[in-house]
Amino acid sequence: MSKNGLGLHIVLTGAPGCGKGTQARLLKEKADICHLSTGEMLRAEAAKPTPEGRALKEVLDKGGFATDEMIIDMVSRRIDEDDCKNGFILDGFPRTLPQAEILETMLAKKNIKLDAVVEIQVPDEIIMERILGRYACMKCGQGYHDKHLKPKMYGVCDSCGGTEFYRRIDDNRTTVQNRLVNYRALTYPTIPYFEQKGLLRCVDGTGSITAVAKKIEDLLGIK
Repeated sequence: MSKNGLGLHIVLTGAPGCGKGTQARLLKEKADICHLSTGEMLRAEAAKPTPEGRALKEVLDKGGFATDEMIIDMVSRRIDEDDCKNGFILDGFPRTLPQAEILETMLAKKNIKLDAVVEIQVPDEIIMERILGRYACMKCGQGYHDKHLKPKMYGVCDSCGGTEFYRRIDDNRTTVQNRLVNYRALTYPTIPYFEQKGLLRCVDGTGSITAVAKKIEDLLGIK
């Protein structure tokens, strides 16, 4: 599916907690392309001790979204960096139909064409279990789960040996329910939009991490 040896340009989409971040990190290693997580970029911005950062943090903590202008500008600048020249995975963007339309225009100006939009499909009850049980290494960001993905040694990160972990403040039942409502109202309309353009590929995300990764690789023709 890649063109002219320049790698792949992919959007990973789906409801919060469907596994986009995990699968994006695996796909990054497999295809040797850049993983662009708008969630991580926005959280870094929200952590800044500025009026803008504090205002953004308040929105994100309630399960809301940043403005289109902030996200689009952030993504556009990031795509221009050298490590994206071989391709990229957009994780968490576009979140709305207007963002999807602006993304297409922005990429066209950069002479970049999307290869596929992969929707990871997971039922709400499984999403709730996944989100409420997830946590990460404070040092390197490696993700874990209370039930499905524990460190090999209790209290010690497999990747960097760190011993401090954290849970996102917005990973609570009320906020997750709000995020699912927002997803259906705002993000889901992007699915038929990309389907009409022949870009949509759907994957059952209820299997193991490895099994889902294999499905995505097969869809994208990655060996």
